[in-house]
Amino acid sequence: MAIDFTMSTEQKKIQATARDFAENVLAPVIPGADQDPDPLQAHARTKPAYVEAYKRGIAMAMLPAAYGGGGMSCLDFTIAAEEICAVDPGFACTVLCNGLGLMPVSWYGSEEQKKRFIGAATSDPTHEYLGGWTAGEPPGGTGGTANFDSPLAAAGIGLTAVLDGDHYILNGTKKWSSAGGWDARGVNAQTVIVRTNSKVGGTQGLSALIVERGTPGITYTFLDKEAHRTASNALIQFTNARVPVDNLLPGAEGNGDLVINRNFAWSGPVAAIAAVGVARAAYEAALKFAKKNTSGSLTPIIQFQNVGYVLGDVAAKIESARYFAWRASDYLDKHDQHAELVGAMCKINVTETMFDCVYKCMQIVGVNSLSKEYTFNKYLRDAALLPIYDGGNMGMQRRRVHGVLAHESFNPRAAMDDESVYFSKEMESIGTVADLYKSTTALPEATQEAVAA
Repeated sequence: MAIDFTMSTEQKKIQATARDFAENVLAPVIPGADQDPDPLQAHARTKPAYVEAYKRGIAMAMLPAAYGGGGMSCLDFTIAAEEICAVDPGFACTVLCNGLGLMPVSWYGSEEQKKRFIGAATSDPTHEYLGGWTAGEPPGGTGGTANFDSPLAAAGIGLTAVLDGDHYILNGTKKWSSAGGWDARGVNAQTVIVRTNSKVGGTQGLSALIVERGTPGITYTFLDKEAHRTASNALIQFTNARVPVDNLLPGAEGNGDLVINRNFAWSGPVAAIAAVGVARAAYEAALKFAKKNTSGSLTPIIQFQNVGYVLGDVAAKIESARYFAWRASDYLDKHDQHAELVGAMCKINVTETMFDCVYKCMQIVGVNSLSKEYTFNKYLRDAALLPIYDGGNMGMQRRRVHGVLAHESFNPRAAMDDESVYFSKEMESIGTVADLYKSTTALPEATQEAVAA
């Protein structure tokens, strides 16, 4: 990326292609899908648009070209994603989850797995192929992707994978997975974070398996949610589900926690640009309203200083947020798609700033922003979700940033100087029970026992 932030001719073409798809293919589908009371049907109603996105090279754009994907850089993908997110970030999430589900194969899989799984994703004659990402678990107990904080055995991720000959037997529950598929029978292939070693807890003993559609012993229940109505999110029950050992990603064995962190860092700039897209749509709608409505005065309200100042501030924040997303994406491209620090900082800063921008736009429009006529209700719902999903800002993203900053090896000028920042397991547990547990090993035995209790 040029330092002057000028898009190349090819990037402008990517932007124009994505904008044409978003405005002319996707936009007509979204109002009805967003309002559909059935979450499965809301997702399924976007299938024709998805098929078109697949045909145009959008759906698999982020996957490596060597295996049939678009080979698009993170920066170029982010430029395209903004256009789609300005119309519907839920649909964009469906596309993004092809990356969340299959990029771990490109990072941690064998050559055979890359050809088998990514190759199938990029050569589907029906153009319906979906990848999925399955990491989170229901609240309560010890489950959840963010729960790396207990050193006790079997704490943290609760879905177990027990070796039985040439298969793993999976038992447990996942929640918020993007793997429900078009028919609640599963996506074609999903990356699933499992506990392959139940003798250890926290960040230890986790691995990543590819689970294919049609695997017996798995049921999917679509979740009814307030935002991203068109995206697939499911509760998944695994009951003695048999997955071939050949589906274990070898580079992720014992490192499933690092897969989670890398995946959410990779998707951080995309979540950020999704927030930019939503805020952009809200800003353009508010500006249009302000130029046409007088609210009982003699002139359109855009002529009043308060309205102009607020919208000017919103416009400036959107611009700065876009550039942060571009910068984080560019960093990913330059550092082997590792951005555990920069990606997290980008996601946190942008998604929270853009939520405020959407609300500021609603204040300009006033009580009329509550009317579905102006779609601000959708902007607000989608903007509110972005800071709390995709490795929630409070659940995982800030912990990752904190862990990196607190480490003795951290160079505070690393991002500015475009240096690689390496992320390790010990950084994950900063400020948690596991971190406290480690720090007490030098304490008197009685004190250690008290802490453990």
